[in-house]
Amino acid sequence: MAQTYTVDEVAKHNTAESAWLIIHGKIYDVTRFLDEHPGGKKVLLRAAGTDASKQFDQFHNAAIMAKFGPGLEIGTVGSAQVEKKSENSMLATDDQFGDMIPFGDPMWYQDWYSPYYNDTHRAVRKHIREFVDKEIMPYCHEWDEAKKVPPEVFVKAAKAGVFAATMGCHIPEEYMTYGLPAGLKFDQFDAFHEFIVTDEIARCGSVGVVWALIGGLTIGLPPIIQFATKEVKDKCVKPCIAGEKFCALAITEPYAGSDVAGLKCEAKDMGDYWLVNGEKKWITNGVYADFFTTACRTGEGISLLLIERTMPGVTTRQMQCSGVWASGTAYITFEDVKVPKSNLIGKLNNGFKHIMHNFNHERMGICIQANRMARICVEESLKYAHKRKTFGKTLIEHPVIRNKLAHMIRQVEATHGWMENLMYQTEKMPAHLRPLRLGGPIALLKAQCTVTFEYCAREAAQIWGGLAYTRGGQAEKIERLYREVRAYAIPGGSEEIMLDLGVRQAVKMGQAMGAKL
Repeated sequence: MAQTYTVDEVAKHNTAESAWLIIHGKIYDVTRFLDEHPGGKKVLLRAAGTDASKQFDQFHNAAIMAKFGPGLEIGTVGSAQVEKKSENSMLATDDQFGDMIPFGDPMWYQDWYSPYYNDTHRAVRKHIREFVDKEIMPYCHEWDEAKKVPPEVFVKAAKAGVFAATMGCHIPEEYMTYGLPAGLKFDQFDAFHEFIVTDEIARCGSVGVVWALIGGLTIGLPPIIQFATKEVKDKCVKPCIAGEKFCALAITEPYAGSDVAGLKCEAKDMGDYWLVNGEKKWITNGVYADFFTTACRTGEGISLLLIERTMPGVTTRQMQCSGVWASGTAYITFEDVKVPKSNLIGKLNNGFKHIMHNFNHERMGICIQANRMARICVEESLKYAHKRKTFGKTLIEHPVIRNKLAHMIRQVEATHGWMENLMYQTEKMPAHLRPLRLGGPIALLKAQCTVTFEYCAREAAQIWGGLAYTRGGQAEKIERLYREVRAYAIPGGSEEIMLDLGVRQAVKMGQAMGAKL
């Protein structure tokens, strides 16, 4: 049981020899932290012996307390009164989850009825949120600034079931070191479980960290799982799912992005092996990937080859991008790389089909992440608007701020509803129809999600003001997300191409189904 102290007892600890603070009912001994405090020791000493909750909230975000609080906490205020239940407590139910910030989580988290979720989804939600809150959330700024995520974090994520849950395809038992989240079995697992895992990981508010964990792996490994020979799978699937090795998808080049047909990287047939020459650019996880699922020209078409970092002639270097720093975005050069014929993934000259097979999964992942990032902008701005005062009242009391929040909320919630609908289609629709019928709508959804994210990031930055122009601090997430919007608007198919594809696909499908156009 936690030690309790009275306010008067805390007040006695107000010197450099013994400095205690009260923050939200908990007591922290910050004596040994005085010299480490970024704002200087005098800031802490001025508040020593008092309740510093308001000062803390004014200058810090919750991640700071999650990171440093456990090591400094010594007890609670014993005289703190138990909060009385309000007359509206009858609204609270056992199905509530999270902080209950309006629209800060999907509506089913806040006890709204939904046909999509059951107790297994609630178990996964709880499991992944606990993992993210403890192992990821407090360190995002640190990892982003360092431009890398520590290796042990990937193993922790694997043990939490993150990688097994985000492949979008069944993984044979022989390649599973750890299970799915919350102890689920594959026959229980559906598209909505993956939706929850991806959404909860994205809640950390760093695209770089999200992509470091599931950005490259979830697009590089599925083609191997689905189309490669057992020999190729045995090389990489198990260690990648266990967080010990890394796999990246190497398609985009300096010469071709969304136009996959324009690829120039070439694999010449040398009899016993392929000789690969070419460059790849903007490759997520490429800096530290052990395996590259690589699109190459092979005479009559495009093929996928598994290229291994240990092969002579493979070089990578980190690219200096506006954001997503922790994701290891790389420029890759293949110079006379000898690739065994057995490293072919799928059929020769059939690589374009194999690439397309995973596009819906890749784009849906982008949609989930982008809309959660937009939701973070809503949540962070709503919380800030309740504590920041201008002209004698809080921001939330200004109609112009409520108007901004309202437009952010309506777009996030409408987008989320469409996303759930399409997720349901992926769960129920026959597999052979999904590429035909869902390719267009998912392309349009991707554009909707990224436009919504960009709008919300802009409006959030206006609400936060100058703080949103500063790296770190209270508006850490908002500043970072404002820079990282383009990482969703361009990769995976740019907004312009997605919008055009969506309409073309709709017309094509409509005609095939007898539309009177």
